[in-house]
Amino acid sequence: MLIVASVNLSAQEKPLPLYKGVIPGSKPAPPDFKEKKDENGFVSNISVPTITPYFPETRKTNSPAVLVFPGGGYAGLAMAHEGDEIAKAFTSIGFVAFVVKNRLPDDRIMVDKKTGPLQDAQQAIHLVRERAAEFGIDPARTGIIGFSAGGHLASTAGTHFDKNYIGTTDNISLVPSFMLLIYPVISFGPITHRGSREHLLGNKPSADLVSQYSNETRVTAQTPPTFLVHSADDAVVPVKNSLVFFDSLQAKKIPSEIHVYEKGGHGFGLHNRTTTDNWFDRCAAWLKTHRFS
Repeated sequence: MLIVASVNLSAQEKPLPLYKGVIPGSKPAPPDFKEKKDENGFVSNISVPTITPYFPETRKTNSPAVLVFPGGGYAGLAMAHEGDEIAKAFTSIGFVAFVVKNRLPDDRIMVDKKTGPLQDAQQAIHLVRERAAEFGIDPARTGIIGFSAGGHLASTAGTHFDKNYIGTTDNISLVPSFMLLIYPVISFGPITHRGSREHLLGNKPSADLVSQYSNETRVTAQTPPTFLVHSADDAVVPVKNSLVFFDSLQAKKIPSEIHVYEKGGHGFGLHNRTTTDNWFDRCAAWLKTHRFS
């Protein structure tokens, strides 16, 4: 019955609610707070977070899995080229992929906007591992990929797991098995993307908050193995974000690999058209090397 249910789900790729019932720490959305989606698939004003599964053609009972966090400066989500397209690429190499439509930081719908997105990320990790048998995935090979501000959220999930923001008391781990960070916002210091920092922490965050959410400062021996991609000419999120995180990973001897392209700018998604090299192929090879695929 579980197999039949999963096959139907894969055929429809229907979004699933991230939470059952009332979202902890949420506020009722004001009447004018309506979800919006533009012609490029950029979604904003999200008050009902969802997760959408994508399955490979050949279904297995113990597949690797990846949760996809699109970018958008913590103001919206680029659900098309940093969400759906990425998920389909992963299914082509045998992964079950889950595109997460998380809430963005907003005082109108959250008691604490600093932790709202991380709460959704933790809930997504918990949900897919809790339902691993239904989805046919291996909880021990369940990681995350994030783009731009989605990379900040993914790296936050991979470095702030010492605190549980969803209130679960079971033994399901909230630590991703691996992190894939694509032109990520990492630091909230001088090299940050200012819009991402302001949306998450406000216009004048304290030095303590800036340090707390500068994820290069949060790397420990428990940080998951990490693969990074950036372009040297990124004028939106400086490449130093990936470089400082890689340095922190190396200092703690975390298995990690980085690819910095000469060109590509920001937001290229699956296709950096300035090079014949394919970052996704390199990512797939890295995942296979570390036995995550």
